[in-house]
Amino acid sequence: MSVRTQQDTPIHAALEEQRLNRLAHFDVPGHKGGRGNKELKHFLGETTLSLDMNSMKPLDNLCHPVSVIKEAQELAAEAFGADDAFFIVNGTTAAVQAMIMSVCKAGDKVIMPRNVHRSAINALVVCGALPVYINPGADKRLGIPLGMSVEDVRQAILKNPDAKAVLVNNPTYYGICSNLREIVKIAHEHGMLVLADEAHGTHFYFHEELPVSAMEAGADMAAVSMHKTGMSLTQSSILLTKRSVNPDYVRQVINLTQTTSASYLLLSSLDIARKHLSLNGKQLFDKTIQFANYAREEINKLGGYYAFGQELVNGDTVFAFDSTKLSVHTSDIGLAGIEVYDMLRDDYGIQIEFGDIGNFLAIISAGDRNLEIERLISALAEIKRLHKKDKNGMFDHEYIDPQIVMGPQEAFYGKKRSVPITKSKGEICGEFVMCYPPGIPLLAPGERITEDILNHIAYAKEKGCFMTGTEDMKIENINIVEVE
Repeated sequence: MSVRTQQDTPIHAALEEQRLNRLAHFDVPGHKGGRGNKELKHFLGETTLSLDMNSMKPLDNLCHPVSVIKEAQELAAEAFGADDAFFIVNGTTAAVQAMIMSVCKAGDKVIMPRNVHRSAINALVVCGALPVYINPGADKRLGIPLGMSVEDVRQAILKNPDAKAVLVNNPTYYGICSNLREIVKIAHEHGMLVLADEAHGTHFYFHEELPVSAMEAGADMAAVSMHKTGMSLTQSSILLTKRSVNPDYVRQVINLTQTTSASYLLLSSLDIARKHLSLNGKQLFDKTIQFANYAREEINKLGGYYAFGQELVNGDTVFAFDSTKLSVHTSDIGLAGIEVYDMLRDDYGIQIEFGDIGNFLAIISAGDRNLEIERLISALAEIKRLHKKDKNGMFDHEYIDPQIVMGPQEAFYGKKRSVPITKSKGEICGEFVMCYPPGIPLLAPGERITEDILNHIAYAKEKGCFMTGTEDMKIENINIVEVE
């Protein structure tokens, strides 16, 4: 067989060959190329349904890849500068959880910022590892959590020399990066691995003007959300590793929770997206950066809004900023970010990524068009003109330092009872409370419920944030731990 290059797409090619060879299918899926469900075929398209196949010898098997999936993963590792790559079809949530569960067992410590995605804390609930939280820096004007200070990481490592790993957001949802190279250096000096949640950093690997990628910085593992900025199908992701971790053990850990019926639509999209990024990434992200910088400049000219960017860089808690992120502070016009989010969608037909209590985020990509950027800017100008009000009474911060009482697993699986949220002050939380997106818990299992947190939850609900995490779907009651 000839040597594969970044021009090749092994999974895509194998799928296409099977589609054209007129097999009689006596395997799953039961829609049989759409013939068994014509409404689905008409909705999704005949080609899509004909490519929705099950694992068979010519198509390899994601649980134990030995041919085309193995080759596609090797090409991905090469493209991202990793030693090994694992295709994930359970979303980057599964990649983050596989990272933590590959290096930690019950009782082990992992150092991480508290503004992690819920998937990281979920991993602790499942495997029983214990978090050592580092409170991130905070920007008082924006009210947002920043990155981790190098000195805070150093102190956490010195106080917890038995910790197995340090987890770093690269970047945060808002586009803010910690000093990853230095954190890697310190962690490795103390025998700890570094895990990077790069759910929002796929593009870092393909443009030299963007912040450093985890693999280039020397991290040991990175969860890369290809579907967010890498242009693959939703729910497809890649876990990258260096040889400092055993790839065969990582594969076993992934297989503990990942489906045995991997979607070839997702797998082939990873294959094709990797080729696209490898061959065209620089050009794609040139355009993305230009769009985002233009939008940032024009929004700031409107007054009232603050589309923040590189000026936040301070060499520590904001070591670098992802200039593709269009993060906009709205509190100065008296509106919560979620209120602007709702107005853009309901009144102007513009869907942005998320709004929280003080900011919103618009995801920009090379797939956008000039006209759509202008629509967003014009809509924001009109929203300001029509709805601007006094900012008094606005909640002024997105992040609250947690009070940790017990480990997430102990709290989540412990004896609990449900009480009204309004009467839960001082109790130990036994579940999650978060706005989604971004999916960063306001409360996680094992944390003390404080008045500040309750005020934050009430304000977020009042402004229309989509709240999730509690057993009570109405978010009126919360499970608290019964301490004997």
